[in-house]
Amino acid sequence: MSRVAGREVPLVDLSRLDPAIVAEAQEAFERISRSGAFTFGAELEAFETEFAEYCGTAHCVGVSDGTDALRLALSALEAGPGREVVTVAHTFIATIEAIASTGATPVLVDVDPATRCMDPNRLAAAIGPKTAAVLPVHLYGRPAPMGEILAAAREVPVLEDAAQAHGAELGGRRTGSLATAAGFSFYPTKNLGAMGDGGAVVSDDAELAATVRSLRHHGADPGDANRHLRPGSTARLDNLQAALLRLKLPHLDAWNEERRRAAERYRAALAELPVVLPPGDPEGGLHVYHLFVVEVDERDRVLSELRSAEVGAAAHYPTPAHLQPGWAALGYGQGSLPHTEAAAARCLTLPLFPGIEDAEIDRVVEALVSVLD
Repeated sequence: MSRVAGREVPLVDLSRLDPAIVAEAQEAFERISRSGAFTFGAELEAFETEFAEYCGTAHCVGVSDGTDALRLALSALEAGPGREVVTVAHTFIATIEAIASTGATPVLVDVDPATRCMDPNRLAAAIGPKTAAVLPVHLYGRPAPMGEILAAAREVPVLEDAAQAHGAELGGRRTGSLATAAGFSFYPTKNLGAMGDGGAVVSDDAELAATVRSLRHHGADPGDANRHLRPGSTARLDNLQAALLRLKLPHLDAWNEERRRAAERYRAALAELPVVLPPGDPEGGLHVYHLFVVEVDERDRVLSELRSAEVGAAAHYPTPAHLQPGWAALGYGQGSLPHTEAAAARCLTLPLFPGIEDAEIDRVVEALVSVLD
């Protein structure tokens, strides 16, 4: 039965995914409950092996959430007081928070309006003797231009913020395997989402992975839990969430294909409207459409009217990080990142998720046509 009859179209509906694994999830819960292995254990180890294999990396370290994935990876790259990390402001605030939480200073560069990702042409000038790492964001499910970013970064380590790009590809390789390391989030709405919070660091660097493993567990020596090698914290991925992620991982590629089919339906339907469509697949790559974000004039009015029409639209992200009041101390004022600010003023996120029906997409387009008319 179509869900359009009630007319409301949600921005995302996670309930359409969980039935695929609900029986197995119940079994996993009962199995872990009986074993009492709630932190660390076989499920976590197995998920780390399987997700590393999926990404095409040698190592995966499960952590508590995506912000901690970036924080711990940056710490392993020696970001800290007196150091800088170069990133973008057109991202969720967690990217900036992760840098600051290490004690390092975020240095912000503008985005390329064609990709909405870090502009490689602006990167070299932002790198200096204090730079510990470069942190590009794979935005909305589309990989950042990693070849150009790596070339501009030269010898500086590059950490992928892959929180929105599980399964995306560039040059025949999946995100997570494109640079020194990568941080993933498994927040429930992500392409691969837990039933709660979760994250992971993936890398081919054995030393970096070992440091992250230590940092996530109070700085402990992996061979002696009573010996602490460095200051750390509690930032583990729990065994139950790992078990649930293991159940979902085999479905990820099919769910990504559903997102891509929905995106293509939107593209065809919106082609003649006064909107800027999102960039498509990068050359030799794959966009996995964590979000479907168009650009429109009078975004706030359009967003308000869509919501009044029971369309669950949103804006990602209406205020860029450098203009957030909590980050004024970074010293970036209005006009300092013009392409970022232009994207933030015009971005409009339309409903898209695995299981969305064609009739629901048509309903969104119908409402948008009416609003833009």
